Amino acid sequence: MSTVRETVEVEVPLHTAYNQWTQFTEFPRFMEGVDQVTQVDDRHNHWSTSIAGVHREFDTEIVDQLPDERIAWRTTSGEVQQQGLVTFRSLDATHTEVNLAMVFEPSGMAEKAADMTGTLDRRIKGDLHRFKDFIEHRGQEEGGWRGRISPG
Repeated sequence: MSTVRETVEVEVPLHTAYNQWTQFTEFPRFMEGVDQVTQVDDRHNHWSTSIAGVHREFDTEIVDQLPDERIAWRTTSGEVQQQGLVTFRSLDATHTEVNLAMVFEPSGMAEKAADMTGTLDRRIKGDLHRFKDFIEHRGQEEGGWRGRISPG
């Protein structure tokens, strides 16, 4: 298993950063290798990715979601095995700290090589920085889901 952690400060209010992150279908706009995310229901998403020349499809489940604080997920099917947590912390009225932690198991030779060379780590960290650029450029969220999903 590999772990990636990254923190960025975004120049938008807490609710703006959090609300935009809940718009999973917009992830391809700032995440490299993510072709499409289909939101199945409040808890479940279907992902289509192309990373290191390999196309993968998998499903994720949100296991904990507390508005303006955190979203935790895990894969439930497909060749991709991962779990993650993104947290949000207000620094002041116009700045938010976004922390991302992911644990994943690379599958296949290309993904294992990309992991060993640090390519996957750099890509995931880059995705968080592209989120920063995306939301700061927009200045406001495109929507938001403020429901609570409790663990268990």
